[in-house]
Amino acid sequence: MSVRVREIVAAVIERQIKDPRLGMVTVTDARMTPDLREATIFYTVWGDDSVRADTAQALESAKGVIRSAVGRGTGLKHTPSIAFILDAVPDTARHIEEVLERARHADEHVHAIAERASYAGEADPYRHDEE
Repeated sequence: MSVRVREIVAAVIERQIKDPRLGMVTVTDARMTPDLREATIFYTVWGDDSVRADTAQALESAKGVIRSAVGRGTGLKHTPSIAFILDAVPDTARHIEEVLERARHADEHVHAIAERASYAGEADPYRHDEE
């Protein structure tokens, strides 16, 4: 049911919502409660924080149209209430990539130091009985 709700919401946003505040929205996921009474729609928006804020307002104002389309498209006895949440996965993925890049540079630095390193003591620090 979540997949169907996601498809319906994406189609309604693309074809029916004509709000000028609406940015380039991608519906990434939809999750429903076990009783199918509430749907949480996750979305991403291309742009900066002001575009994201405008898009959030546009989606909130179009929530009734979207909810009625979900009710018609799913055929459920009770149309689920809808909540929109900005998906943080792309930002988190970007942050992880930056952290991994810093780790790669630090690793290269350690390898460069290790190539020039020498032993702190003797080359063979163990005692041998022959001596």
